[in-house]
Amino acid sequence: MAFEYLTNIPLEKARAEYIETLKNNGFSPKTETVAVHLSSGRITASPVYAAICAPHYPASAMDGITVKAASTFGASETTPIILGKDDFIVVDTGDPIPDSMDAVIMIEDVVWTDDKCAKIFAPASPWQHIRQIGEDICAGEMILASNMKITPSAVGAMLAGGVMEVEVIKKPIVGVIPTGDEIVPPTADPAPGDIIEFNSSIFSAMVKEWGAEAIAFPIVPDKFDKIKEAVENALDKCDIVILNAGSSAGREDFSTEVIRSVGNVLYHGIAIKPGKPAILGYKENKPILGVPGYPVSGIIVIEQFIKLILEEWYASSEKGYIYKKAILARTVVSGLKYEEFVRVRLGMVNGKLVASPLNRGSGVVSSFMKADGILEIPQGVEGYEAGEEVNIRLLRNENELSNTLVAIGSHDPLLDEIMDMLHSSDPTMFMSSTHTGSMGGIMAVKRGETHIAGTHLLDEADGSYNYSYIEKYFPNGGVYLVECVERTQGLMLKKGNPLNINTISDLKKDGVRYVNRQKGSGTRILTDYLCKKENIAFSDIYGYDREELTHTSVAAQIASDTADAGMGIYSAAKLYDLDFVPVCMEQYDLLIPESAWDTPMVKRLIEVLKSDEFRSRLDSLGGYKLTNPGEVRRHF
Repeated sequence: MAFEYLTNIPLEKARAEYIETLKNNGFSPKTETVAVHLSSGRITASPVYAAICAPHYPASAMDGITVKAASTFGASETTPIILGKDDFIVVDTGDPIPDSMDAVIMIEDVVWTDDKCAKIFAPASPWQHIRQIGEDICAGEMILASNMKITPSAVGAMLAGGVMEVEVIKKPIVGVIPTGDEIVPPTADPAPGDIIEFNSSIFSAMVKEWGAEAIAFPIVPDKFDKIKEAVENALDKCDIVILNAGSSAGREDFSTEVIRSVGNVLYHGIAIKPGKPAILGYKENKPILGVPGYPVSGIIVIEQFIKLILEEWYASSEKGYIYKKAILARTVVSGLKYEEFVRVRLGMVNGKLVASPLNRGSGVVSSFMKADGILEIPQGVEGYEAGEEVNIRLLRNENELSNTLVAIGSHDPLLDEIMDMLHSSDPTMFMSSTHTGSMGGIMAVKRGETHIAGTHLLDEADGSYNYSYIEKYFPNGGVYLVECVERTQGLMLKKGNPLNINTISDLKKDGVRYVNRQKGSGTRILTDYLCKKENIAFSDIYGYDREELTHTSVAAQIASDTADAGMGIYSAAKLYDLDFVPVCMEQYDLLIPESAWDTPMVKRLIEVLKSDEFRSRLDSLGGYKLTNPGEVRRHF
């Protein structure tokens, strides 16, 4: 057999062309369905949506007594109220709240009378100290996007959301074939001239660390037919094959011809040292990598090519755990008695790391699953102010954070769909979304803490959306207002509308329980405006001060019968099969600062907004009208 001269292809060119060649020949991951409790460490193959709310019933957040809030109104230090035995129920933390009750009073605030009645010295507000249905997770919400690593906390979030099985990317099987007449299996007593074969153990351990399964085949002697037979056998059983040794141009180095006889050779020889004799081969959609026999050379080639192939298979990155300085987006208050660990979302904005605190409730498992880092507050420290520089323990690596699109502002389920589309189209790109309401988003843009902010703020004077607020808070301009969608806002009602609620005024009816959005949100501003327009006092609506942070959480309260009505968007009502009385079409836009406009993440965002897939996904959600999504409505 004539010897060939080796090629000398630059590493980056070889890597790029090898992956492109494999993909063009159909290289792609396989999937499988596994039980959620066994899924930690796996990579999701598709978005995971919650099947139920968590918690799925109104639960006491404290040890104490549960009462009807209205029965406590008027209580004070000077005029306490005594509740009879039929007016309250003793509850422990986690107990369900009976339908007849809507508040919990902490046991510390109860004074017991001799006849076992409860004396209280302050009124209870509706739904105080009660964990709402969907406080942690709402049914239908996306728990995990595609191609995301399932963490232990994500396992808990999925189980809490009623997800029992999850589709994951199947672990690829990597076969390692050692060849050579002189090598022998590991032994404590090798004979002179025996070379102990340990490369297959090293390579197997490496690929397992990167998420693959490994099969180390028996040693094959340096015979062309034997090696070819071994490679064909491995191709039948494995997704990736490593052929170890025989890649140089020695008299018994058969690897190149074997690979060519069963498939194709893209390159034989890479411009790296050590590791130059590597062979980049394939059969159809299965990579066959010829690796030099010297251990260091082999390790380098495995790191440069097999790791790359596995990253392409999983479309996922590894996490890093280091401390970094970050700017705190919101004030965090902490008690002096304890060292506190606050979960935060992170993103690189204007060259600085910005940390947005997540829900701090001890029962909110999803916040740990969403967290990008941990803010550790030492014992004896009362907290940190917004804008203060703090140390964050990273739960994601810095490359991921640098490629994370930060969204702070108004909530809409379409943000979850954008997140999934961004990451699916480019596995190196991520999105972090924090729901603070439209005004919170505008202020985050103003402080330079976000790349985009969802906003839908109504100008009561002329009925327009967003313009007047942006002119007020950005008198010198410097921002783009990008069109996203028009969406239908209205009253979400229990199925069948048993209380016959058809207008805002009907919310004043006796027995109607309302659930509201938080102050500063565009939906709350709209609701306040409609009440003023109808001369309705906020206090006339029972539960008007009961606040939720998202449209889906409002819908979840109504669907679970802890509320009868709430203002929200049609897609949330549809998700929970609620009745819906349209009130208006509103403009939901994205506010983007000039500093972020030319970043790759924002450019990709604009492409997503203009895509047919985005239209298709919103059509499925319902309640949206898309005219010119992604177009600049105005450059201020």
